[in-house]
Amino acid sequence: MKKPNVGIVGTGIYIPDHRMTAKEISEQTNGIWAESAVVEKLGINKKSIPGEDDGTQEMGVKAALNALENTGMNPLDIDVIIGIGEEWKEYPLTTSSLYIQDKIGATNAWGIDVANRCCTTVSAMKMAKDMLIADEDVNVIMVAGGYRNGDFVDFTDKTMSMMYNLGAGGGAIILKKNHNENLLLGSHVIADGSLARTAGVEIGGTVNPITHENLEEAKKSLRLMDPVKMKNRLNEVSMPNWFECIDKALDKSNMERKDIDFLAILHIKRSGHEYMLNELGLKEEQTIYLEDYGHIGQVDQILSLHKALEEKKVKDGSVVCMIAAGIGYTWAANIIRWG
Repeated sequence: MKKPNVGIVGTGIYIPDHRMTAKEISEQTNGIWAESAVVEKLGINKKSIPGEDDGTQEMGVKAALNALENTGMNPLDIDVIIGIGEEWKEYPLTTSSLYIQDKIGATNAWGIDVANRCCTTVSAMKMAKDMLIADEDVNVIMVAGGYRNGDFVDFTDKTMSMMYNLGAGGGAIILKKNHNENLLLGSHVIADGSLARTAGVEIGGTVNPITHENLEEAKKSLRLMDPVKMKNRLNEVSMPNWFECIDKALDKSNMERKDIDFLAILHIKRSGHEYMLNELGLKEEQTIYLEDYGHIGQVDQILSLHKALEEKKVKDGSVVCMIAAGIGYTWAANIIRWG
């Protein structure tokens, strides 16, 4: 019996109207980072920041509604919602996928939240494909969620410059069994748990609870908890792991690097972005550098694909490679044949 295929029906996006400029980021660092360095080195012209009603779950709902609008999909046809929204949300211990299920009227769907930090979308797409192939009762899965971890960034913390780009927004992507177009092909994921506690929100869990004394500090306590270990290990393994993910995802798709037409890449510093393109033999017009959005965590890949379709950088026949990395640490890539 022929194995079913899994295709992408479409995407949805929500980006808040508010922006923080490179100049404002520079000012928040007390001038340690010049505006020109924020633009040229960190690769941020401006980044999206949340408005008053832009909660993590709410932004996931707005992106999900946008995906339904863009695709014409009936919410009653969705069988599963995989929530990719961050843990920093309106109310702790609530399930984001179920909030989205209710708000978009997907009453036939069950939902589950998954968390892989900024790798969550690519990991969740692999999970969705595996579920669609394995379960005959599951035909349509929506992957959706919001992100605003930038709330926790202390711009006066010099070790945190790699996270000055954290923005806000929501993304959604709908996958369907035997869609016969926009096929999700191979995926590959690598993890290095030795980095599991080298970065995170330091105050507010069971080890270091919020108290009267540390309340203000807790609000900006996303930190590199072991910056030396993390940076040394990432320098050693990060790029090799990324390229291994890309090459193995390509191999599973019976393709090679030369077949990639578009790279849906998360926002990273400008030199890293350029190095990645050079190594893959890609031109600047074969990707979108998110310098006017910042890094919206796991929303980046959906945003990149969404914009590439709008700008006609991805069209029928295009081979798309999505890549991601999440603190903890995880690297991932997938391959999509559009059209």
